[in-house]
Amino acid sequence: MLVLTRKSGERIRVGDHVKITVVEIRENQVKIGIEAPPGLAIHRDEIYMRIQEENRMAAGADRGAFRKAADMWKGGKK
Repeated sequence: MLVLTRKSGERIRVGDHVKITVVEIRENQVKIGIEAPPGLAIHRDEIYMRIQEENRMAAGADRGAFRKAADMWKGGKK
């Protein structure tokens, strides 16, 4: 992990296309701005983890539904 010290208004670059700017520092909070290409998803960690869990749950449900459909299709072909 890279740890940097930045002041308000200073930036960090991630690759060629992502800029992170320290917008405001107040007591125990830091407000940051992120400029990135439109196709790049940016989420708070807790939201990202929730999305991942929902994707895992959906994939599990889809697998079961797919198996059931495949079994029905095989049964109809005999």
